[in-house]
Amino acid sequence: MARTLSKRGAKSKPDLSAAEARRIALAAQGFADPKPSGRVDARHLRRVLSRIGLVQIDSVNAVARAHYFPFFSRLGPYPMPLLDDLAYRRRELFETWAHEASLVPIEREPLFRHRMAAWPQRRARRAEWLAEHAEYLEGVLEEVRARGPLLASDLGEPTERRGPWWDWGRGKLALESHFGMGTVAVSGRRNFARLYDVRERVLPPSVLEHPTPEEDEAVRGLVLLSAQHHGVGTVRDLADYYRLGLRPTGRALEALADEGLVRRVTVEGWEEPAYLDVGARVPRKVEARALLAPFDPVVWERARAQRLFDFDYRIEIYTPAPQRRFGYYVLPFVLGDRIVGRVDVRAERARGVLSVPASHLEGHAEASEVAGPLAEELGLLAEWLGLERLEVGPKGDLAAALRRAVR
Repeated sequence: MARTLSKRGAKSKPDLSAAEARRIALAAQGFADPKPSGRVDARHLRRVLSRIGLVQIDSVNAVARAHYFPFFSRLGPYPMPLLDDLAYRRRELFETWAHEASLVPIEREPLFRHRMAAWPQRRARRAEWLAEHAEYLEGVLEEVRARGPLLASDLGEPTERRGPWWDWGRGKLALESHFGMGTVAVSGRRNFARLYDVRERVLPPSVLEHPTPEEDEAVRGLVLLSAQHHGVGTVRDLADYYRLGLRPTGRALEALADEGLVRRVTVEGWEEPAYLDVGARVPRKVEARALLAPFDPVVWERARAQRLFDFDYRIEIYTPAPQRRFGYYVLPFVLGDRIVGRVDVRAERARGVLSVPASHLEGHAEASEVAGPLAEELGLLAEWLGLERLEVGPKGDLAAALRRAVR
């Protein structure tokens, strides 16, 4: 059941309680939707995408690639090739720089063209390199047009690792530059490496022929989408989703509020004013049970996660092991409408084991209430990954209860 939000009488009283804001945010991200009772198909993935708008791509494969995981969190086990099919065969998604490198619904490509046009000038070092290698860049584009789709290693010139970014060779740099500028697109992936092709062979005619919106119009469109994905959020929250500037986001939100598409609200415990999507659901209860990837939109913005869930989350993948507090690949666990714990998880595929070296409880939660549902969700994760058993290590204040629940 959901209630309709109405204006409150007393001006001093916040428009939304902290609990209401938390439930609105989870509902906007699809966690108030029931999980499928049968086989998951492409329709379910589309439903999730309608909620979250994009999935971040990351190369770390400690459990599963980042872009596959948000669908598991919201749907349970599903065939991962479904997402590849939607993206690279049906062309319903495309790769672009959105939050970070992301898969985004194909019909939204025009909203990102202003970013592609500005890509060469966004960093001085990048602009300098592009100017110095203009002739080479044109040659690479012609080779892709003649021979694509291509991996970077397929280019006619060897691509030794000696470039200025990530130790890339200049062939890879040229292809990534064309990708950033939108002159080439990602046609598919081979062993997770990008296959590049000219955009007219990747994007459907309906997208190619769509007029390019003015930058202000595109920003407005992205901010409205961000409001829908958040349900409720501050200017900083809403700007972060699509990595927009604070000032243009603020201007867009004020215009959207004047048009009645978002509503200015105050939230209990929030120091900054917020904006509520007028179509947002305000559930009386959210009964979620989900493990989140480190790159899930719910925990992208650290300050927002702290504000909504009293959850201090820092990705420790790139932190030296002795300095990690919770582990290498740590998954937050949502139960009901709270984040109640976190588990360090590894898929040890050679052994057929889902390993949980450490498990920690959040201060407001009880181990006796968390351990059983968490064990079940970890079992589903192991099943999804094709792993035969679950092993829980001794680290963390939730470990003992979790080990008992698993046994």
